[in-house]
Amino acid sequence: MRISTTSCLCPFLVCLCFIQRCSGASHHVPTKVPSKNQTKLANGETEVHHRPKRGWIWNQFFVLEEHMGPDAQYVGKLHSNSDKGDGSVRYILSGEGAGTIFIIDEVTGDIHATKSLDRERKTHYVLHAQALDRNTEEALEPKSEFIIKVQDINDNAPKFPDGPFVASVPEMSEVGTSVLQVTATDADDPTYGNSARIVYSILQGQPYFSVDPKTGIIRTALANMDREAREHYTVVIQAKDMAGQVGGLSGSTTINITLTDVNDNPPKFPQKNYQLYVPESAQVGKPVGKIKANDEDLGVNADIRYSIINSEGANMFSISADRDTREGIISLKKPLNFERKKTYTLNIEGVNTHVDPRFSYLGSFKDTATLKITVGDVDEAPVFSMDYYIMDVYENSPSGTEVGAVTARDPDSRNSHVRYFLDRKEEGINYFRVDEYSGVIYTTLPLDREDMPWHNITVMASEVDNPSLLSHVPVTVQVLDVNDNPPEISTDEEVIVCESSRPGQVIQTVTAVDKDDFANGQRFSFASPSQLPVNPNFTLKDNEDSTASIIARRRRFNHLTQELYELPIVVWDGGEPSLSGTSTLTLRVCPCQRHGRIRMCQGEAFLSSAGLSTGALIAILLCIVILLAIVVLFITLRRSKKEPLIISEEDIRENVVTYDDEGGGEEDTEAFDIIALRNPAAAEELKFRRDIRPEGRKHCGPPRIHRSPSVELDEVDVHQFIKQKLVEADMDTSVPPYDSLQTYAYEGQGSPTGSISPLDSPGTHSEQDFNYLDNWGPQFQKLAELYGDPESDVTT
Repeated sequence: MRISTTSCLCPFLVCLCFIQRCSGASHHVPTKVPSKNQTKLANGETEVHHRPKRGWIWNQFFVLEEHMGPDAQYVGKLHSNSDKGDGSVRYILSGEGAGTIFIIDEVTGDIHATKSLDRERKTHYVLHAQALDRNTEEALEPKSEFIIKVQDINDNAPKFPDGPFVASVPEMSEVGTSVLQVTATDADDPTYGNSARIVYSILQGQPYFSVDPKTGIIRTALANMDREAREHYTVVIQAKDMAGQVGGLSGSTTINITLTDVNDNPPKFPQKNYQLYVPESAQVGKPVGKIKANDEDLGVNADIRYSIINSEGANMFSISADRDTREGIISLKKPLNFERKKTYTLNIEGVNTHVDPRFSYLGSFKDTATLKITVGDVDEAPVFSMDYYIMDVYENSPSGTEVGAVTARDPDSRNSHVRYFLDRKEEGINYFRVDEYSGVIYTTLPLDREDMPWHNITVMASEVDNPSLLSHVPVTVQVLDVNDNPPEISTDEEVIVCESSRPGQVIQTVTAVDKDDFANGQRFSFASPSQLPVNPNFTLKDNEDSTASIIARRRRFNHLTQELYELPIVVWDGGEPSLSGTSTLTLRVCPCQRHGRIRMCQGEAFLSSAGLSTGALIAILLCIVILLAIVVLFITLRRSKKEPLIISEEDIRENVVTYDDEGGGEEDTEAFDIIALRNPAAAEELKFRRDIRPEGRKHCGPPRIHRSPSVELDEVDVHQFIKQKLVEADMDTSVPPYDSLQTYAYEGQGSPTGSISPLDSPGTHSEQDFNYLDNWGPQFQKLAELYGDPESDVTT
């Protein structure tokens, strides 16, 4: 079979068609050796056919895209060597587009394209050709594969898929500065001809910009482009295929280019001289005017720093830049005074804060202007001679005492008269008044330094002609001290006297306090009252350093005998005149334990030695409270039980009251009083002691446990005494209606031998000194008391 084309449709295929017709498609149709053919099987293997007399000739076909003719486009022809031209061979076409796009004449083998093809959609089609015996349907040639390739024509123009574009470039850029690169795409075949070969050119934007024809890079083409002159540019770029030749297709895009700002313009004041009116009443720190220098740049390139460069203006005024408006805000630094100076001249300079060194050749980026300020005269409030006043006055001074004077004047040229008065809103106004015309301040009440040592008042002044203008001045009045308070003993701590104190021992050092000022109360003197007899227990020693020492005068104090002592002390201060005061100290006697230099009562030491913390004590108290609550609840429940209203005659009950009482003794002679169980109120009224002897004679002082025969009472009839007490008990209506046991602790008397106890022996004591027993510790304390000085029983 031979494949050939009979016509050419494009001029550039003329040579190809001529060679095909002359040489029997030698250019397009390679001929396989007729001795061997291969057929592809379904499993991918190849089957070899030996046909020594026939050959299947094939090659690829070409078809032009976008064919618009009225007839089907001729593609090519299939031919087998077995075809004798008698119609016995039938050609069959299969594959991509067979029967729809491509059709074949079964007799002649001619292939035609029935549709217009687009190479950009599909570049080639793969088909299979087969030659059959029309009568037997046997394959004369094995099935062979061939390709129909769609031939490209220039039917697609270049396109810019990402356009339009936006770009920017700094102003004043050098020529050739790159701005942006644009790229166009062409759907035609880049490997065939020049259909996809693109060339760039600029249609709009000259002479400011240029474009590279091959790369599409846009560059600046003009030097010193000024943003302030023109900021936005529109550039149109064209892309043309066929290497820019005539007949090529083209596409274009737009690039919007903006010149960005650089600091190439200095600030400039619109004019060189300005004038400003400022009244002298303008407040310090407040703005009084504005000035602005113009800068054609943008953003930070237009930021300006203002300053006053001459000393006359810089001393009175300040200037700062407003970030939003870039104006120079002029503020007042010191008060203006029309009477002193009426005009000020300010030399103001404006400088760019961000200077680009590339443009230093343009000159200095700053400008100056002159501002003349005229001070306006206004009616001002009076001005005090001082910003504040400090005065003093002695306490207890009578009403109307002069404290001091304030002075104010009218600063205006008229020099109007000034009137003074106090601010009625302050508390100290009740103690002072001010003279309306002279400004002298007087007291209205006596002042007490100990109550209020300082007073703060405000004096106001106004002009007589214009009372609405007020000025204020603070006045501080110090109340000076006089010695009008007597000193007192400082009794912050309790004075404790240990039972083991010895004569001459310092019990405690006392100090004094005085409400008066330190100048009058720095020295104190101490002494005992002269009108009182000498204290046999304590004496007072003045240490001459504003302190005094309390010293014990005897040995052995006993808290059971007497626990509290009172010691009056007279103290004098060192003021003029000197004042004195008498204070009475209370001294408490208690057993002491020594811990270094600290003395504490034995009761307090017990808790400390036991190591009980505050938490432990609280826990113990809570337990006790809970137990008491349980007992009260139990008693309440017992009382709430209801007794029967009628008691049976056979129900005989006895009330048995028992209590433990061992009777009287030498140390415990208080018998249990049954009256407290029946009537506590009556018991309090009729309470009497039974641990006494029959009355014989009056006995003063506390009861003695050990008695000496020398101090025995007179003989009495004990039988009569007990009988009398029995009658009193029978007549007592507050006792229970049953018998009670009453005991009387009396052992009797009259033994001719007397007592053999050495405790009551009136003999003389040993001359040996047992004071060293005090230093042996609490174990020998009782022994030290037995062998101590008998003077320890003496009381005040």
